[in-house]
Amino acid sequence: MLIKSIRVAAVTAIALFATGAVVQAQDFKPENPECIAPANPGGGWDFICRTTAKYLFNLGLTSSTMQVTNMTGGGGGVAFAHTVKERNEDDNLIVAASMSTSARIAQGVFEGATKEDVHWLATFGAEYGAIAVAANSEIQTLTQMMDMIKADPRSIAIAGGSSVGSYDHIKPMLIGQAAGMEDVTQMKYVSFSGGGEAVTALLSNSVQALSGDMSEMLGFVESGDIRLIAILAPERLEAFPDVPTAKEQGYDVVGANWRGFYMPAGASDAAKAFWSDAIQTMVQDAGFQADLKAASIEPFNNFGADMDAFAAKTIDEVRTLSKEIGIIQ
Repeated sequence: MLIKSIRVAAVTAIALFATGAVVQAQDFKPENPECIAPANPGGGWDFICRTTAKYLFNLGLTSSTMQVTNMTGGGGGVAFAHTVKERNEDDNLIVAASMSTSARIAQGVFEGATKEDVHWLATFGAEYGAIAVAANSEIQTLTQMMDMIKADPRSIAIAGGSSVGSYDHIKPMLIGQAAGMEDVTQMKYVSFSGGGEAVTALLSNSVQALSGDMSEMLGFVESGDIRLIAILAPERLEAFPDVPTAKEQGYDVVGANWRGFYMPAGASDAAKAFWSDAIQTMVQDAGFQADLKAASIEPFNNFGADMDAFAAKTIDEVRTLSKEIGIIQ
């Protein structure tokens, strides 16, 4: 199962690179490099682009600062279509991707899209999902929330920073499945264009709970604005020893979300080699790894042919999972 494979790799390994694999491609240098974050500022995709832009420039891998463009819509579909239809041969473009990207392709949300429409560049991390409520919420535990949902599936609105059928949506449905709900599609999910918007909705009491990833929630947890009621990890996280896992509370669900990039399929081979090498160099930097750790993102690396195979496997497994929980037929 994909979730299990990510969990194992994220906790136990940083990929070993072949000798010489992290040498920059010498026949290409980006001009006006750009990273598209397919959501509004404040979410996981935005974090990926801005952190990468910082380190590529600081490490001298790009000679100019990378532009970060927030392109919302369709749970990443607008950015995906823009890349495929308008930027297919752009050597200077990379796009933030995650489990939600795989889910959209698997579920047919990106109309007509296939894995081959883009070049799968890399994963460099995975983070565990979490369920949170506002700090002043009456909900104290995941069990309490699920009891309320089982009594009335529409009584609790759960926000997520991406569209219906996304991984933010799938995670609470998996919990519902583990809780014994007959029809988890009855759970009330409210989609937003990024984790930042979803948190804002929670704080304004427009919704009662939040499904997301740790990097999106971390600052709000530390400020005391929101409260975690469950981590979707195999065991408690070192940074949050007081927050129980879903499994501890009786729901055997682990949800890990990979983080990485794709780029235009029609880009030159030299550009594809450059970006792959540059990201691998960045991943080995101690400062970059420290920033990932601070955001509760664990190492999970795939490059080159491994990344292409991983993307194929992810899409196949998400398609199977989506059929199991009734998102698609």
